[in-house]
Amino acid sequence: MKYLSTRNASLSINSSQAILKGLSEDSGLFIYDKLDFSLNLEKMIEMNYEQIAFEIMAHFLNDFHEKDIKESIQAAYRNFDDPEITPLVKVDENYILELFHGPTSAFKDVALQILPHLLRNSMEITQNDNEIIILTATSGDTGKAALEGFKDIDHVKIIVFYPYDGVSEIQKRQMQTTKGNNVFVIGVIGNFDDCQKMVKACFSDEKLKQVMTKNHQQFSSANSINIGRLIPQIVYYVKGYLDLVKNHEIEMNEKINVAVPTGNFGNILAAYIAKQIGCPIEKLICASNENNVLTDFIHYGVYNANRIFKKTNSPSMDIIVSSNLERLLYLYCQDDELVENMMESLTRKGSYQLSDLMHKKLKKDFYASMTTQKQTQEIIQEVYEQYHYLLDPHSAVAYKAVKDFEKEKINSYKTMICATASPYKFMDTVMKSISSIKGSEFDMMEACEKMTGVPIPENLKNLKNFDILHDQKIEIEQMKETVYRCLGEQYD
Repeated sequence: MKYLSTRNASLSINSSQAILKGLSEDSGLFIYDKLDFSLNLEKMIEMNYEQIAFEIMAHFLNDFHEKDIKESIQAAYRNFDDPEITPLVKVDENYILELFHGPTSAFKDVALQILPHLLRNSMEITQNDNEIIILTATSGDTGKAALEGFKDIDHVKIIVFYPYDGVSEIQKRQMQTTKGNNVFVIGVIGNFDDCQKMVKACFSDEKLKQVMTKNHQQFSSANSINIGRLIPQIVYYVKGYLDLVKNHEIEMNEKINVAVPTGNFGNILAAYIAKQIGCPIEKLICASNENNVLTDFIHYGVYNANRIFKKTNSPSMDIIVSSNLERLLYLYCQDDELVENMMESLTRKGSYQLSDLMHKKLKKDFYASMTTQKQTQEIIQEVYEQYHYLLDPHSAVAYKAVKDFEKEKINSYKTMICATASPYKFMDTVMKSISSIKGSEFDMMEACEKMTGVPIPENLKNLKNFDILHDQKIEIEQMKETVYRCLGEQYD
């Protein structure tokens, strides 16, 4: 297995090079050239999370030593608060895959706890002695998970840009209180798409690259644009499926559906890849909030980013340009020139259209549904009152999408729903949904624990007492200048 750019299929590099680069020089995303293996689910049924992770990741990390992969996996998951890492919980007739048991209480931990180890291995494999600059944009959860993973690592700096008024107060405080002598956290007056666009522009800026080459530095990314972020996420879909079998909820090789709250398309793309390597997934349910560009795209085959950006109560999904969709487009057409033309059209006109054949493939694999902010709160209330289970707003969007899917009677397979964050990260929305208690998000955390009996995650318990170390707020136009300053350089 080699890795190529979605915009240059003639490029052929190893996994360590792809992880180090993060983004291709042509602004394409790295993707495998072929899948030359399939899962042996019968063999894996008695494996624990770490063993399943090795079984899958070893195929994708084509130039890593097996010993290094195993040690990276062991180091990554020792700080999760559940021995199952991503436990599966049955709620009525639904199955919730809890992905928020890592050190920052979000699904991003599953990949971002292992990515620093993969990056370190990649540097050794490629004999790279540059200082690595992790430059990333976040819609909320990636930022803290990346900061937690990369803080105080030698020969690495991490720069995180986030929409200052586009994340929850808990998410903001998590980022602003991060300690570490190599971390930079900057709020941007704008939205996630603004941050992501400027980060990509920095990756391809020739003058900036020259400055960094002179200083023996190079960019990499902690966003899901980095293939090293995507590969570890494949694992929990296979683990969740095997748990359904072990719990006698399904028979081995019986198909299931998977529902994923979707913003940048990385998490659901990992589910698609799990399906491609033999996990018996029938339908991928793409759940969107009111920024429903993906819902429209799946329904009509036209990606149209020319729409009003909405700040919603599921802020980590407040995204108009879903970067990882580019990888799916390449996997569908295997045509780098076509993908480049579509991405150029998106940049120039704000839209592109699929061929009838590609749209047919998309509709076969994916189902799409949109949930309003009011419906999000209603689902949180309904699930809590009926089943005493507390959903965060993003997971509620996925839950609602499953209800929509079931109404259409598309198939009768059981569905696994991804719960992507602890409800305690979005207390304002959660408590408005289940009670009339008011106050700061921190006050409501304590009230929620008393009311529901759901414990506050340890990493969030004393968050309000931590010193704010990063409170910089800038305009979008200042992002590139800020990168220069973080690198210790003057901006001309």
